[in-house]
Amino acid sequence: MSRESERGSGADLPGETAGDAPGEAVLPGALPEALRAELIAFRRDLHMHPELGNQEFRTTAALKARLERAGLEPRVLDIGTGLVCDIGEQGDPVRPMLALRADIDALPIPDTKLGVPYRSTVPDRAHACGHDVHTTVVLGAGLVLAELAKQGQLPQPVRLIFQPAEEVLPGGAPDAIESGVLDGVGRIVGVHCDPRVDAGKIGLRHGAITSACDRLEVSLDGAGGHTARPHLTTDLVTAAAKVVTEVPALVARRIDARSGLAVTWGRVESGHACNVIPQHAELSGTVRCLDLAAWRKAPDLVHGAIQEIADLYRAKSEVNYIRGVPPVVNDPDMTELLREAMELRLGEHSVEDTEQSLGGEDFSWYLEHVPGAMARLGVRTPGERTVRDLHQGDFDADETAITVGVELFTAAALIDGIR
Repeated sequence: MSRESERGSGADLPGETAGDAPGEAVLPGALPEALRAELIAFRRDLHMHPELGNQEFRTTAALKARLERAGLEPRVLDIGTGLVCDIGEQGDPVRPMLALRADIDALPIPDTKLGVPYRSTVPDRAHACGHDVHTTVVLGAGLVLAELAKQGQLPQPVRLIFQPAEEVLPGGAPDAIESGVLDGVGRIVGVHCDPRVDAGKIGLRHGAITSACDRLEVSLDGAGGHTARPHLTTDLVTAAAKVVTEVPALVARRIDARSGLAVTWGRVESGHACNVIPQHAELSGTVRCLDLAAWRKAPDLVHGAIQEIADLYRAKSEVNYIRGVPPVVNDPDMTELLREAMELRLGEHSVEDTEQSLGGEDFSWYLEHVPGAMARLGVRTPGERTVRDLHQGDFDADETAITVGVELFTAAALIDGIR
C-alpha cells in the first residue's frame, strides 16, 4: 500500500535532487513510514469513535494530546471543541500565516461497513464523509512541519485549524472564526475526500468547487373543512401542492439560469383524513446555488415566490429560510499552489480537473475573509468498481490517501513560505 518508495526518502532537503530525476529540486517533508502507520491507526481510532458536531470532545482531546507530545501548544476553541495550533515562530510580521484546515465531526447515520476492524462502535454515528481522514491529514502535516521547524527548515509559520460542526448548518466555521482562528492568517487550504477520484490523485478547480446550500421550512395555514365544500375553505393541500411544483419554476425563471439556483423539496406533510381539508401544512427542502452572487439574492426570490402562490390560494404562509453555506470559491493563486505542491510530490499525472459539486461545505466561510483553495482528495482504490458515495453508511477511504494529503499540505506550506 505504501508509495513512499516511488517518491524518494524523507531526507531530501531544499536544493538537493531526487536520485531518479537528476537536476530536479525536491522538498523535504515526505512522510516517514513509522508516522504513516501511526496516522492510519489514529484515523481508525477516530473512525471507531465518531462524534457529532459540537460534541467532539474525545476527538479534540486526542488531537490535543498528540500535538502536545510533539512539543506544540494547541488551544481548544472557545466553543469547547476543536483546536487551533501554530507551528514555527513568526519570522515576517508583515506576511500572514498559511492555515491548514480540517473538519472533525461525524454524521448521524449508522456505519454499515462489513469486515473492517475499525467499524464505528457508536450506534447511528459514522464518519461517512471522510472527516476522520481530513483530520488525520492535517495532524500528520502538522507533525511533519513541527519536525522541520525544529530543524530550521520551515520558512514560514503555519496554523492548524481543527474545526467542529461542519455538518451542522451554517457550519462550525463561523464560530471558529469568532474564536480567532483567522487572526494572523492570510491564506487557507483544505481537502475533501472524493470517492470518484483514485487515491494518489487530487482534483482541482479554479473558482467555485462546491455549491451554496440553504435550508427552507414553510408553514401554510388556512380555514379547513369538508372535502365536499372546498370552495368554503382554504384548500390547503392544493395550496401546498402548488408551492411544491410552482415555486421552483418561478425562482428559476427570475434569475440567470447559469447560476444553478434550485429549490428542491424533501418533506411535505398535511392532513389526517381523506375527507377533511386540513388547516395546516408543512414543507421543507433545500435551496442550492452554483453562483455566489445569486446565492445572496436567493432568500428574497424564494420568499416572494412562496408568498405569491400562497396568496393565490388564500393561505397564510410563514417561511423560515435558514442560511447554510455559500459556495467554496477557490482562489486561482492558491489553487495553483496546491497544483504545484502535488506535482512536486507525485508528478503531473497526480492532478486532475474536477467539476463543481452541488454539495455544500462550510470551508466557504473562511474564504469570505481570506483567499484559499480546497482540493478533492482521491480516496478510491485504483481499479475498484464498488461506488461508495459520501454520506452513505458504507463509505470508506483508501488509507494511502492519508500519505498523499500529508505530503500535499507539507509541500504547500514549504512552497508558500519561500514564495
